Amino acid sequence: MVNQALARQLAGSIRTHRLEDATFAVALSGGIDSMVLLHLMRHALKLPPSRLGAIHINHRISPAAAAWATHCRRHCRELGVPLRVHKVEVVHGNSTEAAARDARYRVFANSAASVIALAHNRDDQSETVLLQLLRGAGPRGLAAMPEFRAGRPALWRPLLEVPRADIAAYASRHRLSWVEDESNTDTGYTRNFLRHQVLPLIGQRLPGAAVVLARGARLQAEAALLLDDLARIDLDHGSDDTLRVAVLARLPVPRARNALRYHLRRHGLVMPDASRLDELLRQLLESRDDARLRIDLGGYSARRFRGELHLVQQLPPLKAAYMRQWNGRGLLPLPELGGTLRMVRTAQGGLAGRWLRTLTVQGRDGGERLQIHAGASRRTLRNLLREAALPPWQRERLPLLFVGSRLAAVPGIGVDVEFQAQAGRAGWLPQWRVQPAAGA
Repeated sequence: MVNQALARQLAGSIRTHRLEDATFAVALSGGIDSMVLLHLMRHALKLPPSRLGAIHINHRISPAAAAWATHCRRHCRELGVPLRVHKVEVVHGNSTEAAARDARYRVFANSAASVIALAHNRDDQSETVLLQLLRGAGPRGLAAMPEFRAGRPALWRPLLEVPRADIAAYASRHRLSWVEDESNTDTGYTRNFLRHQVLPLIGQRLPGAAVVLARGARLQAEAALLLDDLARIDLDHGSDDTLRVAVLARLPVPRARNALRYHLRRHGLVMPDASRLDELLRQLLESRDDARLRIDLGGYSARRFRGELHLVQQLPPLKAAYMRQWNGRGLLPLPELGGTLRMVRTAQGGLAGRWLRTLTVQGRDGGERLQIHAGASRRTLRNLLREAALPPWQRERLPLLFVGSRLAAVPGIGVDVEFQAQAGRAGWLPQWRVQPAAGA
């Protein structure tokens, strides 16, 4: 009965998410859950090796890590399933578990498969709901893990409604072997504490608790979708890259907070906790227009300019006497300045082609001057940038194009008359594109 039920579960999930033509890579840890999932997909679904593979991540944390990889290789050979083993470096910090998860997902993101199959089960989901509840999470956090998340590749958890006991019964029936991660019994990890001590106690008093928690996750997922719909309505008149502070100011605080969360999440930023999010909202609404907000957003900072919230990449200090040679061809990535430079053909007023071979890209040093129009005075770059309404943080990292020791051109401002193409002849204008926030 378990065999048939699990096979129906997988087949039904494939139909629901329209994965009939997908190629799959099972995230194979070597543990019982992922071993069962791979066996089901190979034998119950009868997927051929052309559509089914496996990925094993060697985190190099456990002393037994090499043995786990060997076990996965042997099992995949028996099933006739191609396996890729990836060694990753786990950055140790406040949460080794979170760092290992991030390393895994970076590998998944580069998979050639269209779908990554993950073996999380209903008990895992119950643990996640409790973890998020204890962290004070809102509806999106309490929704825990989705069964399917679209992307390239997509993430698919076909066993999310299956209790751990059914997975163990399947493994026993088919005499599968698996590895045991010794860290799974370490109750120093909060998840293991919940798994081994809290949830069994709850189950004794409330036998259906795991089912109820999983159902609660589904309801919270629906609530999270509705909150996203509300945020889109509230932000309907905003741009993709920025958020107008006036929009937040006219909303009730809960809706403003929801809209701000949505904007940060759609740009792929780390979500601040509730107190830091409230502080960000307060500073946005109360600070002066060009103030540097003091909220760290995981590699980005919040800045307010001309009534809009900008998410600005945090960059290390620029080295003194920064200089790059450039011939004006193609795209020139300048990560230290936070963007990409290129030349665009223009009918008039651009840089004469003969200067392209002698260009150097430099950072601002102060005191630069530019004469854009014949007969006009040579003006300070500082005033020109202010008049162009360029945000202050972009002025600080703007690439300047020099010919020798003379400033020849500035993206978005213009070309000095000394280096412009002759009247009636085409020239080149530098175009600077700032690196957008992660998900923009």
